[in-house]
Amino acid sequence: MLRAGLACAGAALLLAACSSDAAPDRTAPPPPPCEGATFEGTSFTHCTAVPGRHAIHAVLGPKGGAPYRSLSQLAVDRPARSPEVAFATNGGMFDAEGLPIGYYVEEGRKLHALNTKEGWGNFHLLPNGVFYGDAGGSWHVRTTQDFAKSVTDRPDFGTQSGPMLVIGGKLHPGIDANGASLKLRNGVGVDAKGRAHFVISDEPVSFGRLARYFRDRLRCPNALFLDGSVSSLWDPEHGRVDGGPPLGPLIVVEKTAMGGKTGTKP
Repeated sequence: MLRAGLACAGAALLLAACSSDAAPDRTAPPPPPCEGATFEGTSFTHCTAVPGRHAIHAVLGPKGGAPYRSLSQLAVDRPARSPEVAFATNGGMFDAEGLPIGYYVEEGRKLHALNTKEGWGNFHLLPNGVFYGDAGGSWHVRTTQDFAKSVTDRPDFGTQSGPMLVIGGKLHPGIDANGASLKLRNGVGVDAKGRAHFVISDEPVSFGRLARYFRDRLRCPNALFLDGSVSSLWDPEHGRVDGGPPLGPLIVVEKTAMGGKTGTKP
């Protein structure tokens, strides 16, 4: 009887040890925000912003100064004691001076009104859309029309670009499945858990393939094109700072959550 009791106790201890070994290490640091990925034979870099772990800001340039025009300049000019940058990317369409051509809000200040005009180019391949939200979470991608109808409070950040890539789980009706135009392209989408996914192609890609990546792989019901050809990424953890043509608005994702809702009108 004693031997049986000892055997049972030994089995219980062994089971506890196995359970302990299998338990996740909650003290381990989170994975890097940016990682490589392959979809339909094309190489991408995928960066994820997680509410509560990251804060998102729209940045044009230093206060009172001209636009940065590059991610390397942003890196050099970051103020002392600023939160650590998880990653940063180009943040929407702009004019020759680097200024936004559509809705743009930075730290709760509206610097450009919503653009609903018709025209030529990617921005005007309607519907276009807006990526916006509170700095520390509650991030969204909406079509411009939906944003104009439903958003009444001014967000902490907002940037308008176009075209939309995915709308309500469907690809933009004006995008070919695999068009002949292949360029370095990037975009942003938000999944059902509220995470913001930033994707940049590492090689030329069609609009259709980029859109399917957001819809089929990342499960983002809405996704927005940010730009092509000038698409750039700053990924400090992997030592990547892309150069190239001058940029306009930038999206900066920090590791320290900051900011809140202002409650003013857009």
